[in-house]
Amino acid sequence: MPELPEVETTKTSLSPLIGQTVNFVQRHRPNLREPIPSDLDTLTGFVLRLVTRRAKYLLLHFDNVKDNANKTLLVHLGMSGSLLQYDDTHQKDKHDHIIFGFTDAQGTKTLLCYHDPRRFGIVVWADNDAFIDNKDSMADKYLSRLGIEPLDDGFTGDYLYQYIYRRAKGVSKPIKTLIMDQAVVVGVGNIYAAESLFLAKIHPCSPANHLSLAQLDLLVAHIKAILQQAIIQGGSTLKDFKVADNKTGYFQQTLLVYGRAGEMCPTCGAVLENVKLGGRASVYCPKCQPL
Repeated sequence: MPELPEVETTKTSLSPLIGQTVNFVQRHRPNLREPIPSDLDTLTGFVLRLVTRRAKYLLLHFDNVKDNANKTLLVHLGMSGSLLQYDDTHQKDKHDHIIFGFTDAQGTKTLLCYHDPRRFGIVVWADNDAFIDNKDSMADKYLSRLGIEPLDDGFTGDYLYQYIYRRAKGVSKPIKTLIMDQAVVVGVGNIYAAESLFLAKIHPCSPANHLSLAQLDLLVAHIKAILQQAIIQGGSTLKDFKVADNKTGYFQQTLLVYGRAGEMCPTCGAVLENVKLGGRASVYCPKCQPL
């Protein structure tokens, strides 16, 4: 599944389309995880002004100066989605479910295809550029309960410490489950959680309220560093993911523990083990990350 670095990489790769005008939209199926709006073609004549990211959601902001109108699309890549760019000679692929036609100021045409073999993504209206204030919007349904961004200055060890201990008995759930809770902090997916916990020498099953502030400080530092490194390297290409320019990420080549159960720990040589948490594989080193 594309995680925060992959979505951030996709956002960056869409930057060449900013300032370009939509000249057509084709919808090739009625639904993904949510129904695909039947009126996407009303974007014709609109200009893509901005692409932003919130957690693992992309927000494509369009406006039409002529009509003094704006529209925003909310996009989630699901398990296997990608936004891929082609020239106008591209022949539709089986899994190209939505195709946006763009034209730049010189008349060059580009196709942006929402490609999703498993069809578990989301492409819906987020109403308009004031979508966060619209309590009936689809964006509110998906964005209103999200936690802090992991690369924000406010995400600190103390933030996690206060979240864990502000309750009478503290939060006893496993720390890996906590940092993957999107209501606590967004975008720390399974890959990046496993790698960060390994570097911080914290067992994924450690109860959150057994950790000290110093341990949480170290964990947060590694989460930030690993996400930033993954963004620089274009994310982790696992299974179906590609970014908009059809390039793949390289971060998976540096993974220390994720997907390596049964292999030797790169630090101490012990055999890496796997435990299931919330149905997700959690690889760890029993020697470097004692429970």
